[in-house]
Amino acid sequence: MILVIGIGNPDRGDDAAGLAVARRIREATRPGEVTVRELVGDQLALLDTWTGAAQVYVVDAVRTGGRPGAVYQFDAANMLTDEFRHPGTHTFSLADVVELARALGRMPRHLAGFGIEGATFAIGASLSPQARAAVEHVTSLLLKELKADV
Repeated sequence: MILVIGIGNPDRGDDAAGLAVARRIREATRPGEVTVRELVGDQLALLDTWTGAAQVYVVDAVRTGGRPGAVYQFDAANMLTDEFRHPGTHTFSLADVVELARALGRMPRHLAGFGIEGATFAIGASLSPQARAAVEHVTSLLLKELKADV
């Protein structure tokens, strides 16, 4: 099974970027081709969400002080870079969860994904123009990868 997980909070501005990518992937793929999940809340839930999936792609907003709308890509076969070590609005960072999964033997066979640098994480804000553009870019990149995997 190929699984795409969008992570975020729909009420915190650019933190919803991962959710927006997940929704676009769901709309652009055929049922049964790719499973798409949206994760709102604690990233530790990833350990259960990706159980049984061989190929997993994760998309989340990041806040590193970089250029808003910047896109970072990772493959968990390698250590996740600093962009994925900040917990943002979550208790644990994506890098923390990946390392915990690795230690517990709960890693999918293939885990990769994208981080989108957010501009605003204010309660009640909508996606910034930079995040909207990055969502479209990441969706395009991810669809190309998914088509190669299917």
